[in-house]
Amino acid sequence: MKTRTPLDVEAIFRDAGALREGHFVLASGRHSARYLEKFHVLQYPRETERLAAAIADWARTLGVATVAGPTTGGIILAHEVARQLDARAVYAERVEHGSARELRRGIALAPGERVVVVDDVLTTGGSVHETMAAVRAAGGTVAGAAVLVDRSGGAARLDVPLHALWILDIPSHAPADCPLCAAGVPVSHPGTTPAPVPAR
Repeated sequence: MKTRTPLDVEAIFRDAGALREGHFVLASGRHSARYLEKFHVLQYPRETERLAAAIADWARTLGVATVAGPTTGGIILAHEVARQLDARAVYAERVEHGSARELRRGIALAPGERVVVVDDVLTTGGSVHETMAAVRAAGGTVAGAAVLVDRSGGAARLDVPLHALWILDIPSHAPADCPLCAAGVPVSHPGTTPAPVPAR
């Protein structure tokens, strides 16, 4: 079954238990009362295939040879989108002790090689911007970017066409301005909490 509408994407996230409520520190460092745990979705290959198909359908209009994604969730998404486009997948890894990313492991781009950047959830666009910069530093041309969810409500801006399968307006706050912090609500760092050990 194809993923055709934002409601389809929302249903996939909700069915996977990926939309969580609480007090969370996002990858951007901002705080939010809602969190999208994309790995609850990406653990299911068939759902990942459906979501990637919607991105691949859009990316076909861009004439790209390569799909790039940031580590970690972007690896899964870039690989599946590239498979469906019959393209190759590359990954932008974070530079040690820095916020920049780069293509490593001897991966190279041809001068001007057209690349689409993909990621899972966009809040401020930091990971997407870093991946775009890594592609450009390697000599490639960023033809566009696509994400599963834009949780900025469409406020995030890129200098290339951006395609989001699902757009949500989920407020986030700088830690100093976070009402949940002010109310003393315990905070969690999703992605760093190990899963509970099953009882024997």
